[in-house]
Amino acid sequence: MSMILPAIELTAGYLPAPRMLKDRVILVTGAGQGLGKVAALAFAAAGATVVLHGRNVAKLEAVYDEIEAAGGAQPAIMPLDFSKTSQAEIDAFAHAIHKETGRLDGIFHAACAFVSTMPLELQDLTMWQAHFAVNVAVPASLTKACLPMLRRATDASVVFLSETHACEPKAYWGAFAVTKSALPALVRIWTDESEQSTVRFNLCLPSPIASPMRARSHPGENAAGLARAANLSNHFLYLMGPDSASIRGKLLNCQPTLAHFGDD
Repeated sequence: MSMILPAIELTAGYLPAPRMLKDRVILVTGAGQGLGKVAALAFAAAGATVVLHGRNVAKLEAVYDEIEAAGGAQPAIMPLDFSKTSQAEIDAFAHAIHKETGRLDGIFHAACAFVSTMPLELQDLTMWQAHFAVNVAVPASLTKACLPMLRRATDASVVFLSETHACEPKAYWGAFAVTKSALPALVRIWTDESEQSTVRFNLCLPSPIASPMRARSHPGENAAGLARAANLSNHFLYLMGPDSASIRGKLLNCQPTLAHFGDD
């Protein structure tokens, strides 16, 4: 059986229903910037109470303020350094979500470890361990810790973010590409083990967009020629909302469809 997940695309012109996530609680990891921030703002605008995770509290507070200024439900800020955490801290993190909100309807895994492009011969054990922890091990362990809450939800959704170099590894992408390439296997296994559950697991492959990570991986690139990260909001809402309740173990490929949503 192939480890490649079946790919799907979002229908051109897809428009999520207003307030489609009302009364739901969604955890967004890496919510302080980039795609995590985009997802957090989109989910809040759709009515969700968002649990904001990240390492930089100041960045999380800025997202918190933006959500409140837009009239969204009061979010929660829960910092945790995925590169240095333990199972006990992960379990305590999940317990804190339950104590704070009483429920959890989805997880959007946007946190990732990426330093810079470099030859494999320069990547030591510490760098490999950090990439595996943040990109694979902690997301898997955190999902496991939150599973009891997710199973109590009507149609819980867990979304992992992929990257083009995980699908087509290239020179100098090293530990980042290797660890991201493990996510299809993780999603397939979670899906197979959740056949009798209402929890669904999917993978999302974003298009190249203007983001802090892109600025590090492609220094000197003209960001004005890239699509805005906010253009991916509808893709994220689709995977997290009830419209994708029957979608399991798939890869949502944003690259062919992002152009349909424009840059205005």
